[in-house]
Amino acid sequence: MTNKQITLDETDIRLLNALWNSGRATLAELGKDCGLSAPGVADRLRRLERNGVILGYAPRIGLAAAGFGLTAFVEITLGHPSFREAFLDLAASLPEIRECHHVTGSSDYLLKVVCSGTAHLEELISERLKGCPGVAASRTSVVLSTPKDRPDAPLPDRP
Repeated sequence: MTNKQITLDETDIRLLNALWNSGRATLAELGKDCGLSAPGVADRLRRLERNGVILGYAPRIGLAAAGFGLTAFVEITLGHPSFREAFLDLAASLPEIRECHHVTGSSDYLLKVVCSGTAHLEELISERLKGCPGVAASRTSVVLSTPKDRPDAPLPDRP
């Protein structure tokens, strides 16, 4: 995989949108949507994977149905940059932390977390996150509803 930005052509965009809309489609079905043969689709997908446009394939999980009905955003402030590595190791090890972003502003990190409920959230914040050496402060916002959740990239219809 490379970090080099590539130019997506119209066929790439059609293929990515078709794959997003029907992730379990066969190569032949994707090809029909994009005007390519199945081997042509396979070649394009390999190129998009190799260039870091496609990072992987995974199902979208209904978190509430899977027992994780509470989503929250947690801002974390570290006492000193020397605590960064220990905090990032902890964040990587906790499955409840779905996203971890190093941000500007008054906090150092913004976490998106999912929990089974408020008791689970309290334990995550009070015991595990605040128990990490160097975590000086946290601020939590609980998600009430999610009117829009689009984990795909904002691809245009055409390049």
